[in-house]
Amino acid sequence: MADPYTTLGVARSASEKDIKAAYRRLAKELHPDRNQDKPGATERFGAVTQAYDLLSDKDKRAQFDRGEIDGDGNPAAPFGFGRGGAGGNPGGFGGDSGGPDLGDLFEGLFGGRGGAGSPFGGRRAQPRGESISYRLTVPFIDAATRAPQRITLRDGKTIDLRLPAGCETGQQVRLTGKGEPGPGGPGDALVTIEIAPHPWFVRDGDNIRIDVPITLDEALAGARIKVPTVDGAVMLTVAPGTGGGKTLRLKAKGFARKDGERGDQLVTLQIDVPADDAELTRRLEGWHDSRNPRARLGV
Repeated sequence: MADPYTTLGVARSASEKDIKAAYRRLAKELHPDRNQDKPGATERFGAVTQAYDLLSDKDKRAQFDRGEIDGDGNPAAPFGFGRGGAGGNPGGFGGDSGGPDLGDLFEGLFGGRGGAGSPFGGRRAQPRGESISYRLTVPFIDAATRAPQRITLRDGKTIDLRLPAGCETGQQVRLTGKGEPGPGGPGDALVTIEIAPHPWFVRDGDNIRIDVPITLDEALAGARIKVPTVDGAVMLTVAPGTGGGKTLRLKAKGFARKDGERGDQLVTLQIDVPADDAELTRRLEGWHDSRNPRARLGV
């Protein structure tokens, strides 16, 4: 039975925030979907999850700190007796040898099997049900705008999941009590998020990038053009004489940050010159731009 603090790599004085941060880091690092070729990663992932389940429960953490339960959530055996207790299996007590059940002995002495009057740690903790893993593919725009996602659970019930701010592919969301039933209560559902790619939007941290074509006359004379965003189309002003490759910024049209604010949308303008346009060829006939636009590149 491992020490849950050691498993998560935190001090015994760690705060709830420290414990949660350590779990999220290790869960992301050890998730089976990312470690299919690494033997032992699944076992470590399970151990990390079990350690977090214990330390994130204030009552269980207090019981562990007082020595009343072990790292598996089971009552600590008094005086080293019982399975796996210090001192082995003296005199045939405990273990699997068929010796007398110490619980029965304590029941006779103290009027109840691990009841409230017992000095040996109270009732035996019952194991919770197993966790169930789900994988949720989220459309790009839904991820950016944090649109609720409907999930159908194994039991056929549906739930609307609120996406966390700053969600990323590989991030895991825990749905408490939505796992397998167990004598100590149901386990949890672990939902791993995967953000689907988009045909023209590209994520860049908390920002979103997009290339938008404009016509030659829009670049020369300036224009008001319609530009798509994850929140719907907006109007954008193109200044006269705008060159291809210029990037304009639309504030707060990106992904939600963890602080609740949103990143921006970066619009890069690309001049779309028509091919085989006889009218354009006729108008430009005899005209030559004597500038060297590549001079700053040293060529």
